[in-house]
Amino acid sequence: MTRGLRERLEDGVVLGDGGYLLELEKRGYVQAGPFTPEVVIEHPDALAQLHREFLRAGVDVLQTMTFYASDDKLATVGLEGKVDEINRNAVRIAREVADEGGALVAGNLSLTWAYDPADPAAVEPTRALFDRQLQDQLDAGPPDFWIGETFGWLGEALLFVERAGATGLPVMVTMSFEKPAPRAYEGQTPGEAAKELAGAGADVVGVNCLNGPEQMLPIAAEMAAAVSTPVAAQPVAYRTTVERPDFTSWESFPYALDSMQVNRGEMADFAVAARDAGVRYIGSCCGSVAGHVRAMARALGKLPSEEREWRSRSGKPMSGYEYYDHTESELPG
Repeated sequence: MTRGLRERLEDGVVLGDGGYLLELEKRGYVQAGPFTPEVVIEHPDALAQLHREFLRAGVDVLQTMTFYASDDKLATVGLEGKVDEINRNAVRIAREVADEGGALVAGNLSLTWAYDPADPAAVEPTRALFDRQLQDQLDAGPPDFWIGETFGWLGEALLFVERAGATGLPVMVTMSFEKPAPRAYEGQTPGEAAKELAGAGADVVGVNCLNGPEQMLPIAAEMAAAVSTPVAAQPVAYRTTVERPDFTSWESFPYALDSMQVNRGEMADFAVAARDAGVRYIGSCCGSVAGHVRAMARALGKLPSEEREWRSRSGKPMSGYEYYDHTESELPG
């Protein structure tokens, strides 16, 4: 029987997957701008292939491609009638691939854009948006646990924990911080937000997206120091700065991000540093591809550090790799 999230966290660090939306946009399956997940029903094979790449890279978890798969967001591209189909199919696709390697499936939900703390009337519509996605994914699965992500409003994150927790499955919830001084929109520090989310019953709390590895590490460390609940960290694979920690605020977003992308060694270094800071769920987000994740898996001991031996039978170099005597350990990080 496959061990669940809680059991895996007790055994050690859990490795999450990488980014889906930006990578599938680069491959021509997602439209930049709305970044809605119609690829789930229009090109399911392309999604399955990306899942499989992450699985082969050594991950413990595959997330469903259901970020922005709520009714309000899909309505922006005329797909409000496809909410149920997208959410159900996404679970089936992720499960099929996850079962090839014993990975868990995380049902993914995100901010809704419907939540407004100044408007009490917005609470029930937000709950309803969560409930619809949750029920669709339960009907098609169920997933092994939930991930709610990219919340700027702590109040919306708490609503997600309430609704996802009611299903009886484990719940992971992560905040996103866009300003140089990281705060929830209501004003809580990362540590304070982690305490509130853990107190509400989340099994894993943490931070994801927007920030590159260097900016995210201290946020995750602050959360890990504030709570005994397992903490998650999933940075983007782009270099951000102290002054501009949100990669989406850069003029390069989303069409010219290539020069900002970190290399695989930097992501591996982040994984080790996060583990040493007490982070228990280590993943990655936008811009992180299988090469990044594979390097993280190796650094965390989830993939063998050595591959099969090979050499030229003639004794002469037969590749530039041999000619210049390169090794993976020399990769700058």
